Amino acid sequence: MTEPAMSAGEDPRSYARLLTQVYDATMSGDRPPARPRGVIGDSWERVLAAGLAPDADAAPALGWMDLELRRRQSGLGPVLEELTAGLDPLTADGDNILVIADRFGRVLWRSGSTRVLAHADRLGFVEGAGWAEDEVGTNAIGTAIASRTPVQIFSAEHFARSHHAWTCAGAPIRDVHTGHILGVVDVSGPAATVHPTTLALVSTVAKLAEARLREAHLAGLERLRSVAAPMLAGLGRPGLAVDVNGWVAAVGALPPRTRVALPTDLTGPSVLLPELGPCTVEPLPGGWLLQPDPGDGAEPVTRVTLDLRPGRAPEVAVAGRGGAWRYQPSPRHAQILALLADGAGHTAAQLAQALFGDRGRVVTVRAEISRLRRVLSGVIAAQPYRFADGVSVELLR
Repeated sequence: MTEPAMSAGEDPRSYARLLTQVYDATMSGDRPPARPRGVIGDSWERVLAAGLAPDADAAPALGWMDLELRRRQSGLGPVLEELTAGLDPLTADGDNILVIADRFGRVLWRSGSTRVLAHADRLGFVEGAGWAEDEVGTNAIGTAIASRTPVQIFSAEHFARSHHAWTCAGAPIRDVHTGHILGVVDVSGPAATVHPTTLALVSTVAKLAEARLREAHLAGLERLRSVAAPMLAGLGRPGLAVDVNGWVAAVGALPPRTRVALPTDLTGPSVLLPELGPCTVEPLPGGWLLQPDPGDGAEPVTRVTLDLRPGRAPEVAVAGRGGAWRYQPSPRHAQILALLADGAGHTAAQLAQALFGDRGRVVTVRAEISRLRRVLSGVIAAQPYRFADGVSVELLR
């Protein structure tokens, strides 16, 4: 449940003094006079564990070329006007600024009065600045991303001492299809402007933006479908049309599916997709036409490399006829892939025992493998769970 920083009718000044005492005691390792809110305590623990100092200098902001690239890649451009209009009541008086950040906490856009923007400049709260927790500590942007929930931060709840004179309310904007966070909308200003209704309004506007993005996504698929469906009907061979993110607009002579995992770089004439094998690629307005390669009748051979070496993020590399493809699995999925690499084949109960020490957690295991097979459905077989025939696996530890 969304929790504002303070209750209606509470005196901000006296509450700010209490928070300062709690902050000072916590940072010095002493017993605080009160416990911070749960979302704040959890954030402080994450930030302290990351080794961040309360007085650390902010990292340099991105240059304008890198910033423009981040803006285009964020997918938030279509709702910029809607976010600005929806939160105009909070920024019209000139005391607050509106900030929109990407999923990494990088500030993409901001707007507000010259006076409050100048104040934000002194904090390094500028376009291109990194505002994730591991860069500036507890704040509404970074903490909304880390906690995956709307959050309001007031005064000394901020980890950086330089931010104690501010209050901010941020809400994540999600891709409604995947649940992944696309970015954060935030309203920030002097601590005296704190109000419990601010967080509710920011959260509502974020939800409206999500709905608008969903409408735009469906409209884009429909436009792509109108072009691709007649083309697929006349191909006389299997194929499918997908948008730039892999969402399927039309299918011809293939089992229906919702999405295909695409590599980051899809510019060549062919590509290897774990779900479809080698495919030829042709550009379409707003997407791609993918046609699985019928091959020469020989059994396809796919090489999978699981890189689980310490000190780096887990990575899966898939290579075979038609190219190569990589992705980074979650830690749980990396564990599952490592277990399957022994080639023996495992039941859900056996995997549950290995992962959780409890053979009864088969429902959890099946759900996790179902998610994993959406990405590697052509690589992982079931009954028992194993790497499919024709797949060679190398495990790097």
